[in-house]
Amino acid sequence: MKAAIIGSGNIGTDLMIKILRLGKNIEMGVMVGIDPDSDGLARAGRMGVKTTHEGIEGLVSMPEWSDIDIVFDATSASAHMANYDVISRFENKKVVDLTPAAIGPFIIPPVNINVLREVPNVNMVTCGGQATIPMVAAVNRVAKVHYGEIVASIASKSAGPGTRANIDEFTETTAKAIEVVGGATRGKAIIILNPAEPPLVMRDTVFTLSEPADQEDIRKSIHDMVEEVRKYVPGYSLHQEVQFEEIPESNPVFIEGVGHVHGLKTTVLLKVEGAGHYLPKYAGNLDIMTSAALAVGERIAEFHSSTQTKETK
Repeated sequence: MKAAIIGSGNIGTDLMIKILRLGKNIEMGVMVGIDPDSDGLARAGRMGVKTTHEGIEGLVSMPEWSDIDIVFDATSASAHMANYDVISRFENKKVVDLTPAAIGPFIIPPVNINVLREVPNVNMVTCGGQATIPMVAAVNRVAKVHYGEIVASIASKSAGPGTRANIDEFTETTAKAIEVVGGATRGKAIIILNPAEPPLVMRDTVFTLSEPADQEDIRKSIHDMVEEVRKYVPGYSLHQEVQFEEIPESNPVFIEGVGHVHGLKTTVLLKVEGAGHYLPKYAGNLDIMTSAALAVGERIAEFHSSTQTKETK
Protein backbone atom coordinates (compact mmCIF):
# COMPACT_ATOMS: atom_id res chain seq x y z
CA MET A 1 0.00 0.00 0.00
CA LYS A 2 1.27 3.45 -0.90
CA ALA A 3 1.34 6.17 1.73
CA ALA A 4 1.18 9.94 1.70
CA ILE A 5 2.33 11.98 4.68
CA ILE A 6 0.82 15.40 5.26
CA GLY A 7 3.15 17.55 7.37
CA SER A 8 6.84 17.92 6.59
CA GLY A 9 7.88 18.83 10.15
CA ASN A 10 9.68 16.67 12.72
CA ILE A 11 6.99 14.00 13.06
CA GLY A 12 6.22 13.70 9.37
CA THR A 13 9.87 13.55 8.37
CA ASP A 14 10.73 10.94 10.99
CA LEU A 15 7.74 8.83 9.87
CA MET A 16 8.84 9.10 6.24
CA ILE A 17 12.31 7.82 7.11
CA LYS A 18 10.82 4.94 9.10
CA ILE A 19 8.58 3.89 6.20
CA LEU A 20 11.51 4.05 3.78
CA ARG A 21 13.78 2.04 6.09
CA LEU A 22 11.41 -0.27 7.91
CA GLY A 23 8.20 -0.49 5.88
CA LYS A 24 7.18 -4.05 5.03
CA ASN A 25 3.71 -3.64 3.55
CA ILE A 26 3.82 0.14 3.05
CA GLU A 27 5.87 2.30 0.70
CA MET A 28 6.18 6.05 0.43
CA GLY A 29 4.18 7.80 -2.26
CA VAL A 30 4.09 11.53 -1.50
CA MET A 31 5.36 13.93 1.16
CA VAL A 32 3.10 16.97 1.58
CA GLY A 33 3.96 20.32 3.13
CA ILE A 34 3.07 24.00 2.90
CA ASP A 35 6.58 25.47 3.16
CA PRO A 36 8.58 24.96 -0.05
CA ASP A 37 11.79 25.53 1.89
CA SER A 38 11.11 23.01 4.69
CA ASP A 39 13.82 20.51 5.54
CA GLY A 40 11.29 17.69 5.38
CA LEU A 41 10.36 18.36 1.75
CA ALA A 42 14.01 18.82 0.79
CA ARG A 43 14.95 15.55 2.47
CA ALA A 44 12.04 13.75 0.81
CA GLY A 45 13.19 14.98 -2.59
CA ARG A 46 16.74 13.78 -1.95
CA MET A 47 15.38 10.37 -0.95
CA GLY A 48 13.39 10.01 -4.16
CA VAL A 49 9.93 10.74 -2.73
CA LYS A 50 7.44 12.83 -4.69
CA THR A 51 6.57 16.10 -2.95
CA THR A 52 4.14 19.00 -3.01
CA HIS A 53 4.26 22.24 -1.00
CA GLU A 54 0.62 23.05 -1.76
CA GLY A 55 -0.94 21.13 1.13
CA ILE A 56 -3.93 18.81 0.81
CA GLU A 57 -5.19 20.50 -2.37
CA GLY A 58 -1.81 19.94 -3.97
CA LEU A 59 -1.87 16.27 -2.95
CA VAL A 60 -5.30 15.46 -4.39
CA SER A 61 -4.41 17.17 -7.67
CA MET A 62 -1.28 15.03 -8.20
CA PRO A 63 -1.47 12.01 -10.52
CA GLU A 64 0.00 9.93 -7.67
CA TRP A 65 -3.10 10.56 -5.54
CA SER A 66 -5.07 7.78 -7.22
CA ASP A 67 -2.47 5.25 -6.02
CA ILE A 68 -2.41 6.45 -2.40
CA ASP A 69 -4.04 3.99 0.02
CA ILE A 70 -3.07 5.42 3.42
CA VAL A 71 -2.72 9.07 4.44
CA PHE A 72 -0.76 9.89 7.60
CA ASP A 73 -1.61 13.37 8.89
CA ALA A 74 1.19 14.88 10.99
CA THR A 75 0.02 18.50 11.00
CA SER A 76 -2.12 19.97 13.80
CA ALA A 77 -5.56 19.27 15.21
CA SER A 78 -7.19 22.18 13.37
CA ALA A 79 -5.39 21.41 10.11
CA HIS A 80 -6.46 17.78 10.29
CA MET A 81 -10.11 18.83 10.42
CA ALA A 82 -9.70 20.65 7.11
CA ASN A 83 -7.54 17.92 5.58
CA TYR A 84 -9.98 15.15 6.42
CA ASP A 85 -12.86 17.16 5.02
CA VAL A 86 -11.09 16.87 1.65
CA ILE A 87 -9.86 13.28 1.98
CA SER A 88 -13.27 11.95 3.03
CA ARG A 89 -14.66 12.90 -0.38
CA PHE A 90 -12.63 10.09 -1.90
CA GLU A 91 -13.34 6.38 -1.49
CA ASN A 92 -10.97 3.73 -0.13
CA LYS A 93 -8.53 6.12 1.57
CA LYS A 94 -7.48 5.14 5.09
CA VAL A 95 -6.35 7.97 7.38
CA VAL A 96 -3.99 7.68 10.33
CA ASP A 97 -4.24 10.87 12.37
CA LEU A 98 -1.12 11.79 14.37
CA THR A 99 -2.73 14.99 15.70
CA PRO A 100 -4.99 15.31 18.76
CA ALA A 101 -8.02 16.05 16.54
CA ALA A 102 -9.59 12.67 17.43
CA ILE A 103 -12.13 12.50 14.61
CA GLY A 104 -11.78 8.73 14.55
CA PRO A 105 -11.36 6.24 17.42
CA PHE A 106 -8.23 6.21 19.55
CA ILE A 107 -5.63 3.55 18.72
CA ILE A 108 -2.93 2.30 21.09
CA PRO A 109 -1.35 -0.66 19.20
CA PRO A 110 -0.81 -3.16 22.05
CA VAL A 111 -4.24 -2.44 23.55
CA ASN A 112 -6.93 -2.08 20.87
CA ILE A 113 -5.47 -2.28 17.37
CA ASN A 114 -8.25 -4.54 16.09
CA VAL A 115 -10.74 -1.66 15.79
CA LEU A 116 -8.87 -0.72 12.61
CA ARG A 117 -10.93 -3.09 10.48
CA GLU A 118 -14.07 -0.99 10.43
CA VAL A 119 -13.14 2.69 10.37
CA PRO A 120 -11.64 5.05 7.75
CA ASN A 121 -9.94 7.43 10.20
CA VAL A 122 -8.05 6.41 13.34
CA ASN A 123 -6.39 8.64 15.91
CA MET A 124 -2.98 8.03 17.45
CA VAL A 125 -3.84 10.12 20.54
CA THR A 126 -0.52 11.81 21.50
CA CYS A 127 3.09 10.86 22.15
CA GLY A 128 2.38 10.90 25.88
CA GLY A 129 -0.70 8.77 25.36
CA GLN A 130 1.19 6.20 23.30
CA ALA A 131 3.81 5.92 26.05
CA THR A 132 1.56 5.80 29.09
CA ILE A 133 -1.88 4.43 28.23
CA PRO A 134 -0.50 0.89 27.77
CA MET A 135 0.50 1.03 31.45
CA VAL A 136 -2.96 2.15 32.56
CA ALA A 137 -4.47 -0.66 30.50
CA ALA A 138 -1.98 -3.13 32.00
CA VAL A 139 -3.20 -2.28 35.51
CA ASN A 140 -6.85 -2.21 34.42
CA ARG A 141 -6.76 -5.76 33.05
CA VAL A 142 -5.91 -6.93 36.57
CA ALA A 143 -7.97 -4.51 38.69
CA LYS A 144 -10.47 -1.81 37.76
CA VAL A 145 -8.70 1.56 37.57
CA HIS A 146 -10.66 4.36 39.21
CA TYR A 147 -8.17 7.10 38.30
CA GLY A 148 -5.24 7.36 35.92
CA GLU A 149 -2.88 10.33 35.76
CA ILE A 150 0.09 10.71 33.43
CA VAL A 151 2.92 13.24 33.30
CA ALA A 152 4.91 13.32 30.05
CA SER A 153 8.20 15.21 30.07
CA ILE A 154 9.83 15.80 26.68
CA ALA A 155 12.87 17.73 25.57
CA SER A 156 11.89 21.23 24.51
CA LYS A 157 14.07 20.88 21.41
CA SER A 158 11.98 17.93 20.23
CA ALA A 159 8.71 19.91 20.28
CA GLY A 160 8.06 21.55 16.93
CA PRO A 161 5.48 24.25 16.13
CA GLY A 162 2.70 21.68 15.67
CA THR A 163 3.28 20.13 19.08
CA ARG A 164 3.44 23.52 20.77
CA ALA A 165 0.22 24.64 19.07
CA ASN A 166 -1.56 21.54 20.35
CA ILE A 167 -0.78 21.66 24.08
CA ASP A 168 -4.42 22.12 25.14
CA GLU A 169 -5.59 19.43 22.75
CA PHE A 170 -2.78 17.17 24.03
CA THR A 171 -4.06 17.27 27.60
CA GLU A 172 -7.72 16.89 26.65
CA THR A 173 -7.23 14.09 24.12
CA THR A 174 -4.80 12.14 26.28
CA ALA A 175 -7.04 12.37 29.34
CA LYS A 176 -9.99 11.12 27.32
CA ALA A 177 -7.98 8.22 25.88
CA ILE A 178 -6.84 7.22 29.40
CA GLU A 179 -10.51 6.59 30.06
CA VAL A 180 -11.66 5.18 26.71
CA VAL A 181 -8.65 2.95 25.94
CA GLY A 182 -6.86 2.68 29.27
CA GLY A 183 -10.07 1.82 31.10
CA ALA A 184 -9.83 4.39 33.89
CA THR A 185 -13.03 5.92 35.24
CA ARG A 186 -11.26 9.28 35.32
CA GLY A 187 -8.13 10.40 33.49
CA LYS A 188 -5.77 13.36 33.67
CA ALA A 189 -2.76 14.31 31.53
CA ILE A 190 0.07 16.80 31.97
CA ILE A 191 2.86 17.62 29.51
CA ILE A 192 6.15 19.29 30.40
CA LEU A 193 8.53 20.78 27.82
CA ASN A 194 11.88 20.35 29.53
CA PRO A 195 14.44 23.04 28.51
CA ALA A 196 17.39 21.18 30.07
CA GLU A 197 20.74 21.23 28.25
CA PRO A 198 21.86 18.80 27.08
CA PRO A 199 18.34 17.61 26.22
CA LEU A 200 16.97 14.71 28.27
CA VAL A 201 15.19 11.69 26.82
CA MET A 202 11.44 11.42 27.20
CA ARG A 203 10.35 10.50 30.73
CA ASP A 204 6.82 9.53 31.68
CA THR A 205 5.20 8.97 35.06
CA VAL A 206 1.96 7.02 35.35
CA PHE A 207 -0.16 6.97 38.50
CA THR A 208 -3.18 4.70 38.84
CA LEU A 209 -5.57 4.14 41.72
CA SER A 210 -7.33 0.83 41.29
CA GLU A 211 -9.34 -1.66 43.25
CA PRO A 212 -7.24 -3.75 45.65
CA ALA A 213 -5.31 -6.48 43.81
CA ASP A 214 -2.31 -8.74 44.03
CA GLN A 215 0.74 -6.53 43.47
CA GLU A 216 2.69 -9.26 41.70
CA ASP A 217 -0.14 -9.76 39.22
CA ILE A 218 -0.09 -6.06 38.38
CA ARG A 219 3.71 -6.00 38.20
CA LYS A 220 3.69 -8.92 35.76
CA SER A 221 0.96 -7.33 33.64
CA ILE A 222 3.02 -4.12 33.41
CA HIS A 223 6.23 -5.96 32.47
CA ASP A 224 4.36 -7.96 29.83
CA MET A 225 2.92 -4.76 28.36
CA VAL A 226 6.36 -3.12 28.28
CA GLU A 227 7.59 -6.02 26.15
CA GLU A 228 4.62 -5.58 23.79
CA VAL A 229 5.48 -1.91 23.27
CA ARG A 230 9.17 -2.72 22.82
CA LYS A 231 8.31 -4.84 19.77
CA TYR A 232 7.85 -1.62 17.78
CA VAL A 233 9.64 0.91 20.06
CA PRO A 234 12.93 -0.72 21.19
CA GLY A 235 13.87 2.34 23.25
CA TYR A 236 10.85 1.97 25.57
CA SER A 237 11.66 0.77 29.08
CA LEU A 238 10.90 1.02 32.78
CA HIS A 239 13.10 3.69 34.34
CA GLN A 240 12.59 2.19 37.81
CA GLU A 241 10.75 -0.79 39.22
CA VAL A 242 7.00 -0.48 39.69
CA GLN A 243 5.99 1.07 43.03
CA PHE A 244 2.87 0.38 45.10
CA GLU A 245 1.03 2.08 47.95
CA GLU A 246 -2.12 0.83 49.63
CA ILE A 247 -4.81 3.46 50.22
CA PRO A 248 -6.89 2.14 53.16
CA GLU A 249 -10.67 2.32 53.27
CA SER A 250 -10.36 4.24 56.54
CA ASN A 251 -8.41 7.01 54.79
CA PRO A 252 -9.66 7.27 51.19
CA VAL A 253 -8.70 9.95 48.69
CA PHE A 254 -11.18 12.22 46.94
CA ILE A 255 -11.13 12.25 43.13
CA GLU A 256 -13.27 14.79 41.34
CA GLY A 257 -15.91 13.05 39.27
CA VAL A 258 -15.35 9.75 41.10
CA GLY A 259 -15.71 10.53 44.78
CA HIS A 260 -13.88 9.04 47.76
CA VAL A 261 -12.01 5.88 46.80
CA HIS A 262 -9.52 3.51 48.34
CA GLY A 263 -7.47 0.68 46.89
CA LEU A 264 -4.03 0.28 45.37
CA LYS A 265 -1.92 3.13 44.04
CA THR A 266 0.54 2.03 41.35
CA THR A 267 3.37 4.23 40.09
CA VAL A 268 5.14 3.44 36.81
CA LEU A 269 8.22 5.38 35.76
CA LEU A 270 9.12 5.11 32.07
CA LYS A 271 11.91 6.19 29.76
CA VAL A 272 11.63 6.41 25.97
CA GLU A 273 14.81 6.73 23.93
CA GLY A 274 14.41 7.49 20.25
CA ALA A 275 15.90 5.53 17.38
CA GLY A 276 17.61 8.65 16.04
CA HIS A 277 16.16 8.32 12.53
CA TYR A 278 15.67 12.08 12.23
CA LEU A 279 16.16 13.96 15.49
CA PRO A 280 18.71 12.73 18.06
CA LYS A 281 17.90 9.89 20.44
CA TYR A 282 16.59 12.25 23.15
CA ALA A 283 13.43 12.70 21.02
CA GLY A 284 11.70 9.57 22.27
CA ASN A 285 8.37 11.39 22.06
CA LEU A 286 8.87 11.64 18.30
CA ASP A 287 9.90 8.01 17.99
CA ILE A 288 7.05 6.45 19.94
CA MET A 289 4.46 8.39 17.94
CA THR A 290 5.88 7.56 14.52
CA SER A 291 6.67 3.96 15.46
CA ALA A 292 3.10 3.45 16.68
CA ALA A 293 1.74 5.06 13.50
CA LEU A 294 3.88 2.77 11.35
CA ALA A 295 2.67 -0.26 13.33
CA VAL A 296 -0.92 0.83 12.69
CA GLY A 297 -0.24 1.41 8.99
CA GLU A 298 1.31 -2.03 8.67
CA ARG A 299 -1.72 -3.63 10.33
CA ILE A 300 -4.06 -1.72 7.97
CA ALA A 301 -2.05 -3.12 5.05
CA GLU A 302 -2.31 -6.63 6.50
CA PHE A 303 -6.09 -6.31 6.85
CA HIS A 304 -6.29 -4.97 3.29
CA SER A 305 -4.24 -7.87 1.97
CA SER A 306 -6.31 -10.49 3.78
CA THR A 307 -9.54 -8.91 2.51
CA GLN A 308 -8.26 -8.95 -1.07
CA THR A 309 -7.24 -12.60 -0.70
CA LYS A 310 -10.74 -13.54 0.50
CA GLU A 311 -12.35 -11.62 -2.36
CA THR A 312 -10.09 -13.37 -4.89
CA LYS A 313 -11.03 -16.77 -3.50
